[in-house]
Amino acid sequence: MYATLSNGVKMPMLGYGVYQVSQDECERCVRDALEVGYRHIDTAQSYANEEQVGTAIAASGIDRSEIFLTSKVWLEHYGEGATRSSVEESLRKLKTDYIDLMLLHQPFGDVFGAWRDLVELYEEGKVRAIGISNFYADRMVEFCEFNDVKPMVNQMERHPLNQNSELMEWEKKYGIVSEAWAPFGEGRGGLFSNHVLVDIAASHDKTTAQVMLRWNLQRGVAVIPKSVHRERMVENLNVFDFDLSDKEMSAIAALDTRTSSFFSHADPKMVQWFARMVEKRKATLRSSGN
Repeated sequence: MYATLSNGVKMPMLGYGVYQVSQDECERCVRDALEVGYRHIDTAQSYANEEQVGTAIAASGIDRSEIFLTSKVWLEHYGEGATRSSVEESLRKLKTDYIDLMLLHQPFGDVFGAWRDLVELYEEGKVRAIGISNFYADRMVEFCEFNDVKPMVNQMERHPLNQNSELMEWEKKYGIVSEAWAPFGEGRGGLFSNHVLVDIAASHDKTTAQVMLRWNLQRGVAVIPKSVHRERMVENLNVFDFDLSDKEMSAIAALDTRTSSFFSHADPKMVQWFARMVEKRKATLRSSGN
């Protein structure tokens, strides 16, 4: 199952994410994911495991052209020149000549300068597609209206308790593919034991996790679930042999609280936290001579 991006590139709708997968486990996890059938791997500069992802892909024996690889630029690397350098470093760590999809990880700081670098890298073929992450509708529309090259993907928190349905309507208007991080909401709000999801899962002889993935896929949202357990990786892939009815889709839609299970990127205190975190990281890099 693939999504076709606005430039014609095909992206697998179901991928494997390595957020919070430690360096010690990451290579083994990615190799397991590839062995059981995943062909879309999602990492990021801030995850500090790009090297392990690259090693696993290189050792897999699978042709690079068969694997869709996503990474993301972190905030302290935003800005013309800095973003290019960081992507070139990601290419080195990932042991590849190109990245299939490169995202701006957060909507703060010099996003326009960073985007200009990504556009150049895209035009040079070092990245096959470019996009954004955590851009709410207002920031996304602004970004689209003031850039000639539009984002091809927007990766956001999307699960039954925070569905971002209005954002999806705006994404469709701009030809942007919707993608979900935390498709299980990390189990917050009792998602895995939610009675609506439990009942739907029982009727299909599936798990609540499989129902959540299937729900997002049926509404056109790409998903990148994460697990360090091989059997769960297999389970998360096994979502293409059943369909949710309109009634079941509506029942899940009714669970939406329209509230993040983590934090809001529109909260001024969180914006301030990100800004101060970036300055602290830059100061640490300067003091270390890097």
